[in-house]
Amino acid sequence: MIRIPAIDLRHQRVVRLRQGDYAQQTVFTDEPQAWVDRFGRDGAKHLHLVDLDAARDGHSTQRELIRDLVYRFPGHVQVGGGIRSEADIELLLAIGASRIVIGSLAIKDPERVSRWGERYGFDRIVIALDTRRDEQNVWRLPVHGWTEDSGFRLSERFADLLGAGFRDFLCTDIDRDGMMAGPNVALYQTLSRVETRARLIASGGISSLDDLRALKTSGVVGCVIGRALLEGKFSLQDALEC
Repeated sequence: MIRIPAIDLRHQRVVRLRQGDYAQQTVFTDEPQAWVDRFGRDGAKHLHLVDLDAARDGHSTQRELIRDLVYRFPGHVQVGGGIRSEADIELLLAIGASRIVIGSLAIKDPERVSRWGERYGFDRIVIALDTRRDEQNVWRLPVHGWTEDSGFRLSERFADLLGAGFRDFLCTDIDRDGMMAGPNVALYQTLSRVETRARLIASGGISSLDDLRALKTSGVVGCVIGRALLEGKFSLQDALEC
C-alpha cells in the first residue's frame, strides 16, 4: 500500500480544512517548500498536491508555486483542484505533474473527461470521488470544493467512469476529512468488492499507524495522509515502515 503525503494549498500557504469547510481552516505554514523538501528527505516516492483556491473559485493564482513544488519533489506528484479544461491538464503535465486529479468535472461531465483520458492516457488521470451520506444514507457526490450537490450517487458515477476506462480513484469520505477520526474502511471494502478493476486510494480521517494497518485489509492500493503528518501524530518514516 502506497503512503502518499498531502499538501493542500490556499493563498500560497499549507492549510487543512475540516470536512471541506473553508471556514474551518487551519494554517500550518506559509512555506510549503519546506514540507515538500521534508517529505522527500523522509523517503516519500509520491506526493499529493491540492490547489484549494482553484477548487473553490475555478481559477488558480498558485500555478507558479505548484510548478516549483513539483520541480523540488524527487518522486511522482499528482495535482488536483479546479481542473476545468484541457489547457489545465496540458499545463500541469508540462510542469512535471505525473498525474492529474479530476473531481467535479468528472462527476458533472464524465464524457468530456473520458475524451481526455483517451487523449492523455487513462493512467495519467485520477478520478476524485469525494462523497458524503445524505439523510437517506445514500452516498452522494458534492462538487465545487464540496459546496454544491451534484445530484449524482457515488455508485452510479463510479460505474460510469469505470466503464469509460478509468481505473484510478481517490475516494474521500468528506465527513471524516480533516477530523482525525479514522478512515472509512467499510466504504473502501464495499467499493473494492463491487469492482475489482478499480485501484482505490483512501483519503480522509487517518490519524494513527493503526489506521494504516486497518486500511491494508480494505482493498485500497494507497492512502493519502494529510493532517496527521502536519500535526506530528506520526512521522512519514513511521508510516512508510508500518
